[in-house]
Amino acid sequence: MGAVGKAEVDIDGRHVWAIVRCDAPQSQFGSECVDSDLDSVLKFDPDGNVVESFGAGMFIWPHGLDIDAQGNVWVTDAVSDRNIPQGDDRGHLVVKFSPTGEVLMQIGTPGESGDGPYHFTEPSDVAVAANGDIFIADGHSANGNNRVSKYDSRGVFLKSWGSTGYAPGEFRALHAIAIDPDGRVFVGDRSNSRIQIFDQEGNHQGTWTQFGRPSGIAFDTMGRIYVADSESDNVQNPGYEIGIRIGEYETGWVKEFIRFPWANPNIIPGNGAEFVTVDMDGNIYGGEPIPPPHVNARTLRKYMRVRP
Repeated sequence: MGAVGKAEVDIDGRHVWAIVRCDAPQSQFGSECVDSDLDSVLKFDPDGNVVESFGAGMFIWPHGLDIDAQGNVWVTDAVSDRNIPQGDDRGHLVVKFSPTGEVLMQIGTPGESGDGPYHFTEPSDVAVAANGDIFIADGHSANGNNRVSKYDSRGVFLKSWGSTGYAPGEFRALHAIAIDPDGRVFVGDRSNSRIQIFDQEGNHQGTWTQFGRPSGIAFDTMGRIYVADSESDNVQNPGYEIGIRIGEYETGWVKEFIRFPWANPNIIPGNGAEFVTVDMDGNIYGGEPIPPPHVNARTLRKYMRVRP
């Protein structure tokens, strides 16, 4: 199985969509799908069987994922310029698919990075609001555009906010973006080891540092927030371990922690769940992109809740 990127639960609350990066070797990290004819967008049933797949040949480094209210599938390609072959028109793009893989929309300029309204530089993630507005985390590099770009449901640019830095409203590597049930926009400002919270017009509402170094963010319908931290260690975020933190999205209180049991960032940094999602029964799924030295490498791992 290829490196697992982001995962999202389908609108039925039971099936799970995931980015799977084409079964390439670890040496090809950052461009796993460049020469592959494998599908990189997979849908799993509750038993782990693949029931739908598409996306072959469309991406070099598929990364972000969201499922909108109609069940459409949104995917970002966060490949860096150095990993795009000369003349290749993939990358720096956000693609909307139907649930069966028909391309419905593209936002961005294929294969071309930039900071204009229809350019991205390594877009990490995407979130679609209830009204259809599209929020794109741009992007993966700590020294890139470091902004959130907002579009209407037709893909028309509305606004952007953010720049590189440490102050509220500034970012260093927007790795995740998600919208909570109250409509607030949560941004995983990973290299600053914090979550920043905004309204949908970009007004800063708060900053949380208690969830570690956030790589992935998800919410359930019971008032909980789930944050995957795949990078914390004594150098990048002293005092925190990698794993999945679970708290209250209204207060930010962390209530539970899923420790990654074989996590040793001194062996391979980033070897925990990088993204997280939760199904209607409270089962938690973590996507693991980098193979640590154990037999269960590169896994979409399912954790079953054993108490409320």
